Amino acid sequence: MDWNSLKLFLAVATNKSLVGAARQLHVSHTTAFRHLNAFEKEIGVRLFERIRGNYELTEVGEELLILAQGISGSFDVIDRKIMGQDIQPRGVVKLTAPSSFSYEFLPSYLADFKKQHPHIQVELLVTNQELNMTNRTADIALRIVDAPPDHLVGRHICSIKWGVFASELYLQEFGTPTSVDDLKKHVLIGATGALQLHPTFSWLEKELAENISHRCDDWFAMSCLAEAGSGLVIIPDELCRSGLHRCFTFGPGGKNNLWILTHPDLRKVERIKILMRFLATAFASDDRLA
Repeated sequence: MDWNSLKLFLAVATNKSLVGAARQLHVSHTTAFRHLNAFEKEIGVRLFERIRGNYELTEVGEELLILAQGISGSFDVIDRKIMGQDIQPRGVVKLTAPSSFSYEFLPSYLADFKKQHPHIQVELLVTNQELNMTNRTADIALRIVDAPPDHLVGRHICSIKWGVFASELYLQEFGTPTSVDDLKKHVLIGATGALQLHPTFSWLEKELAENISHRCDDWFAMSCLAEAGSGLVIIPDELCRSGLHRCFTFGPGGKNNLWILTHPDLRKVERIKILMRFLATAFASDDRLA
């Protein structure tokens, strides 16, 4: 039994689709389909039921999944241990970051990084979800957390304040607030969905619900609504757009702690050390986050 066949099996089981598995493994859909059929033929059992376009594990597939995950974990450890000895400042580094940093900060940072380190290629994975760094889905993660998880190592880059923002058009018409008490006189943009559970928006719903004109479940869309003149928006400073004016610091929002993290087995890899050091310096010296 070949390891590549097990990797394909795991990818299909995780994604529940052949398209998702092919994308994860960087192969064509046709290749993935052919190899999966060959694998099932080789072991003589059907591993998946094709149900309404999804690939659902059969009973035998469920048993194989448990064994394959154990094997995969061993290979991940070997991979990290071997890679941890890499002292060459070249190769690929997978960086995962939230959309706010990926859109507004990382493009210029990574352009400068490429000039300084042309032999290091950065793959940027844009997501607000935590990726698995144990199996090297990502090598470096930028995360907003109060403290990093125990299985990762890194450094605290900076603490980011929350601010009240508005477009110039809105401020010309309604004036500029300078304190939390002034918010009672203004139109506000609130949150909905999971974002409404954030302490800042819970406070807003409790204290000023009657002032909310729009609600949104996406940070970026909130800032766009404010830029269009729909009202004041309360967001972390990294989400500020060029068309918004910062009115004052929103104290009840506290601060967002930005960390740069990696797996302990990878912290000595030269290209990973170089990129982590570069990004930590870039973020810490950026006036937009001061």
